[in-house]
Amino acid sequence: MSGKGNKFGKTSTRNLKELDPRLQSILNEAIKVMDFSITEGHRGKEKQDEFYKKRLTKLQYPKSKHNKFPSLAVDICPYPIDWKNKKRFALLAGIIKGIAHAQGISIRWGGDWDGDNFCSDEHFLDMPHFELV
Repeated sequence: MSGKGNKFGKTSTRNLKELDPRLQSILNEAIKVMDFSITEGHRGKEKQDEFYKKRLTKLQYPKSKHNKFPSLAVDICPYPIDWKNKKRFALLAGIIKGIAHAQGISIRWGGDWDGDNFCSDEHFLDMPHFELV
């Protein structure tokens, strides 16, 4: 679904409240364009260490921007969630990056860490991840 009928569910709303106000502003605009879920905001030590052991993150606690409060990082997924559909993640990333730019907020996407607009040169893809820079 896309358009003005989108709204955050309970988990997404809870996660949204854990985010830096700049991320909240971006996501509140993006939901008007494309439906997505906020799967992660703030992440504590136990969860960060678990993700590090599973190689889902490169950073140990407390070095991740997810470990700050309010969180300076967020993980989001296009809805309905299909972890293998990289094209939908890239589409959502373009929406997020465009809104951030329009709001004058610097952001980095885990699908293009170096910001060169090419995903193919990345060694660690984290498609759901966005962070303030």
